[in-house]
Amino acid sequence: MKKKIAVLTGAGMSAESGISTFRDANGLWENHDIMEVASIDGWHKNPSLVLDFYNKRRAQLKEVKPNRGHEILAELEKDFDIQIITQNVDNLHEKAGSSNILHLHGELTKVRSVTNENYILNWTEDLRLGDTDPNGNQLRPHIVWFGEAVPAIEKAIPIIEEADIVIIIGTSLQVYPAAGLMHYAKPYIPVYYIDPNPATIYELANPLEVIAMNASEGMEKLKHQLK
Repeated sequence: MKKKIAVLTGAGMSAESGISTFRDANGLWENHDIMEVASIDGWHKNPSLVLDFYNKRRAQLKEVKPNRGHEILAELEKDFDIQIITQNVDNLHEKAGSSNILHLHGELTKVRSVTNENYILNWTEDLRLGDTDPNGNQLRPHIVWFGEAVPAIEKAIPIIEEADIVIIIGTSLQVYPAAGLMHYAKPYIPVYYIDPNPATIYELANPLEVIAMNASEGMEKLKHQLK
């Protein structure tokens, strides 16, 4: 029986691959106020700006590759039952070969109808005003914006509850609801936290090992420990 590892990844997981983390630059993301391009209010106010912003993010995905951290997580599936819960909307875990990935905040490579959240399409090119579902409703990025619920959190909870080991990579776990996931871990299981600038993780009952490295170096070190 393989041990179950739950992996929580955030923006720092993909930083080495060249995907910018919006928390680093005074709340600006690619020179945009985050609330203009990543909130439901921003969408209602200026959908063209939002579509343009995500079109650029989608185009960028074609230029970047998974880093060694992504690859090691995929390789560890030989020895462990690994479930990845990511706050990232990129597809780098998929590109690296990981099998079980839950995207908490949506996916850049998908779009959905503004009126039917279950009408979801794979989408790799630009999305424009006038691109619609079969009923003529505008399509929007399949992204969970500020001001919207995070439906996938319900699927994430049992993954954490059943884990024998938890690995946190590149996230401060300060933003809810993702931050609350750690409360569901069994209190005695080991937690490994990989981040070059680790935040203080409060109220954690578990044995915690902080690895103050980037995703690739940290996973290289942890791989040897786990095996």
